[in-house]
Amino acid sequence: MLVESIKQFFPVLILLFAVWVVLSRLPKVELGHSKAFQNRRLLNWLPLGLTYAFLYMARYNLTVSKNAFGDLMTNADFGTIFGVGTIVYGFAFVINGPLTDKMGGRKAILIAAVGSALANFGMGVLTYLGHTSNLVLSFSILYGLNMYFQSFGAVAIVKVNASWFHLRERGTFGGIFGILISLGLYFAYDWGAMITKNFSLPMVFFIPTLILIVFFMISYATVRDTPSEAGFEDFDTADVSHEKEGEKLGIVHIAKRMFSHKVIVIISLIEFCSGFLRHAIMNEYLIFSKQTGVIENIVAKNWGLLLCCAGILGGVFAGTISDKVFQSRRGPVSAVLYGIMLLGSIAMVFMLQSPYLGWLMVFMSMAIIGVHGMLSGTASMDFGGKKNVGTAVGIIDGMVYLGAAFQSFIYGSVLPNGDAAAVQSNWISWPVVMVPISLMGFLLAMKIWNAQARSSHGGH
Repeated sequence: MLVESIKQFFPVLILLFAVWVVLSRLPKVELGHSKAFQNRRLLNWLPLGLTYAFLYMARYNLTVSKNAFGDLMTNADFGTIFGVGTIVYGFAFVINGPLTDKMGGRKAILIAAVGSALANFGMGVLTYLGHTSNLVLSFSILYGLNMYFQSFGAVAIVKVNASWFHLRERGTFGGIFGILISLGLYFAYDWGAMITKNFSLPMVFFIPTLILIVFFMISYATVRDTPSEAGFEDFDTADVSHEKEGEKLGIVHIAKRMFSHKVIVIISLIEFCSGFLRHAIMNEYLIFSKQTGVIENIVAKNWGLLLCCAGILGGVFAGTISDKVFQSRRGPVSAVLYGIMLLGSIAMVFMLQSPYLGWLMVFMSMAIIGVHGMLSGTASMDFGGKKNVGTAVGIIDGMVYLGAAFQSFIYGSVLPNGDAAAVQSNWISWPVVMVPISLMGFLLAMKIWNAQARSSHGGH
């Protein structure tokens, strides 16, 4: 029993070591911040970031539950439920992005935590009571509610950190953002799998509920919107400002300015592709593995851990190269990573029956999480400016989840079901659909190769 417990927690130890190594080696940009400021900033973004990571756990536990539900939730059912949730998530940003700009990121992350906790509790109760006759309708409603509150999370983390990180530090923050996403995927997939294996299915919803309540309290105590609210001086972050000092603009006016910004529009379209591809890998590989009988291979058994490590590498690689090689430009890194996605998607067509398919999925996850960290986590701050970053994230991350919704409905209709899903070659539509989306993302990323945010007042 003791040996089995050690084996079960060994991947967690590897993960913690990997995170420690990465964090200790992140590049430093000297901007005159005091040690006290850096320590307080760490105390600010770490609880905020972990809350965001556990929101991921409370989001992708749906994928884990899909496999545990078995025939009660078909691929088409999952596609509908996940698609409804991601559409709600995408359009919620129209409201929640500007709203976060007005009320601040701290309130937004608190709303995200408590709202998602309540929705997950509802899904847990529904599962516990065995109400599966209207599974698609009931889960679509509750998962949609969950995703509405979840949409505050990404806006909150970027909104808060826009005031705490200078433009020249944000590539590094893009790496941190990738780490947080990756931790959330680990919590969702591997912790979720352990929960369903050792406890009843409803616990895959109840445990994230409890964790989010705990982190609601931690974030309430530690997170502050600006350095001045934590006893330090605010500073010029040198990003783009769409609002003159003292000028009061309405939500509609700010949104119009954002949509008229060519670079933000292109980034939004790239992130539509990112949302499609990220979920095409994360969700569909696990379902593919289960239904084709290869769930016991090393990649499928440790999917969350490997996604986490891949995401850490992708995020840190992208952030470091962006700041150190491309002078804080995000386009070149995104183009390189999309080139990897395009080649990987083509390779998938010929590797559906290969034992190395899982490792290709891990490598492609590294690339697409790196892009997402660069654009949603970093470029949104650069081009939105700290005053309007909530609206910028709303536009950009909303497109990510509209892409995810498109992916969900497309695959829900073209992927095999029933006995046909057990044959690997019948999944050919999976990679074939990914190829043109990868090509589109690559060409769009090339269009912003030279784009760089510039402060309207040249701050340093």
